[in-house]
Amino acid sequence: MIYSENILICIAMPLIIALFFTKENTRRFLTAFLMGMLVCLLSAYISGFVNYLTGIGRDDMAVYYSPVIEEIMKLLPLLFYMFVLAADENRMYTASIGIGLGFATFENCCYILSAGSMNLTYVLVRGLAVGVMHLVCSLALILGLNLSRHFKVLTVAGVIGAISMPMIFHGLYNLLVSEEGASSYFGYFLPLITALLLFVPFKRMRESAGN
Repeated sequence: MIYSENILICIAMPLIIALFFTKENTRRFLTAFLMGMLVCLLSAYISGFVNYLTGIGRDDMAVYYSPVIEEIMKLLPLLFYMFVLAADENRMYTASIGIGLGFATFENCCYILSAGSMNLTYVLVRGLAVGVMHLVCSLALILGLNLSRHFKVLTVAGVIGAISMPMIFHGLYNLLVSEEGASSYFGYFLPLITALLLFVPFKRMRESAGN
């Protein structure tokens, strides 16, 4: 048994101290990274509570409920950045990447400490599949939000449309890797392939946001 709160404190403390020695862009990224780790912990609490109430089992929880819970939890700080802090598109991109990476890093640390890291294949899967999957979901989410804002359709329907993309991708990944065989291998490569496909449109949107 591991204590996720202790792991969060151990990782977060030096990052919090580093905030006092960094400039604006780096400070924003570190803040978003810390937020991503906190969101991961809160998502685990909520998922555990829902699993306790429903008793649906770990596999069904991973496919049907966890993607919805985790992606909504990632969305909430981004909405705060967008509507309360009035962050521009470039700051939103930085925040989204930081939250996605913080979420993935903290989740991977907890899983590796729980299951062990002697198996290199397991470590690669956690890093290149699960870790990249959370990054891809964050990129898809912020692309959807910024597109909605750009075309002035950032309404409730626009936010739901933006959040639906990472939810579906996250659920699809969990479904593919839930059973051994060809589907799981495709699932492991899916996040990396999607990240490569997102590179060009993401780069273009960041360049247009900077103009």
